[in-house]
Amino acid sequence: MAIIKCPECGHQISDKAPVCPACGVEIAGKTVKCPYCGEVYFKSETACPHCHKTTPISTTEIEQTTGNNVHQSITNAPATTPVTEEGHEIQNNSIDKNHVPENNPNRKNNKTIIFVSVAIALLVLGTCLYFYNNAKSDREQEEYIFAMQSDDPTILQAYLNNFKDAPQAHIDSIARHLEELNKIDQDWTDAVVMGSKRALTEYLNTHPDSPHKQEALEKIDSIDWAQCQKLNTADAYQLYIDSHYDGNHYEEAVIALNKIKSSEVTPDDKQFISSIFHNFFICINSRDESNLTANIGDNINFLGKPNATKADIVSFMNKIYKENVESMIWSITSDYEISKKEIGDLQYEYSTTFMVSQDVKKNDGTNTINKFRINAKVDPDGKITEMAMTRIIE
Repeated sequence: MAIIKCPECGHQISDKAPVCPACGVEIAGKTVKCPYCGEVYFKSETACPHCHKTTPISTTEIEQTTGNNVHQSITNAPATTPVTEEGHEIQNNSIDKNHVPENNPNRKNNKTIIFVSVAIALLVLGTCLYFYNNAKSDREQEEYIFAMQSDDPTILQAYLNNFKDAPQAHIDSIARHLEELNKIDQDWTDAVVMGSKRALTEYLNTHPDSPHKQEALEKIDSIDWAQCQKLNTADAYQLYIDSHYDGNHYEEAVIALNKIKSSEVTPDDKQFISSIFHNFFICINSRDESNLTANIGDNINFLGKPNATKADIVSFMNKIYKENVESMIWSITSDYEISKKEIGDLQYEYSTTFMVSQDVKKNDGTNTINKFRINAKVDPDGKITEMAMTRIIE
């Protein structure tokens, strides 16, 4: 017995099999093997379908063919009493004992082959189903993790649509996540419609991890900047800078603040100017030469004299103390009118105007009071660079 390929369907079978279990074509005694190429084909074909050469019929095959024909004739002939050459009868029961039906073994083989084929098919089907279910489960797990990490409602809804037979715990988690996202979207829509800083701030407090967080922060930034421009004050710009260190208008706010500071006189500026001139006139009252020039620049336009020196200032003080003067009191009698101009990066020059009075007590006991208007300039270092005095006659 040898294993051959069915000439009809190519299924591997025994050359003794009565029929091919795959396609049902007869095999036993119906095939021949080509001696030239080894191809198995039906005897009814005149030549090998592979190499197209004719296979000679051997003596054994002729004898088998003849024997088969004779056996077929005997089988089909009517039952008679056989006679030997001597004319003796041969008992029928001796023939019946030696005669074995041909179809019984073949039928048993067919059942075995069919059973094995069905078993193999079921095994293959079961294996395929196992791997398919595993692959489907793995894909569901991946999609579940991806959906839970997503903030896009369409992705979560797609999971629910595609995996309706997923574990109930997964379905419930996705459904809750989707509900939360829908709630966030509705709250966001309400906040945008209201359009106020308060509504947007409350939204962020309620949903700190919202996918709309950055957009909400940018809207708040725009609202604060618009309010800042409307007020156009140093305090407003400073508040924006402090609240939005990474805001979209941070640099604009810094520039605007510096521009305002270059012209806006602050309480600190007033205190700065007041201390300089208060010290100047106190030193004149006490004739303190060393401290008198502490706030005087190296070159000053003093009382109409350009490039005056510190020595010129001391000379002025000594000049006004005449021989008949017992004492002298200078006092500032008005508020300072101050303006300032930026002359460098956060460097300001101050111009000021104020009123002073000069109370002179003479040796003869008389007093003289004079009033003057002072116009002066002070540099960023607090040095007086220009000073003029105009006497006011009443």
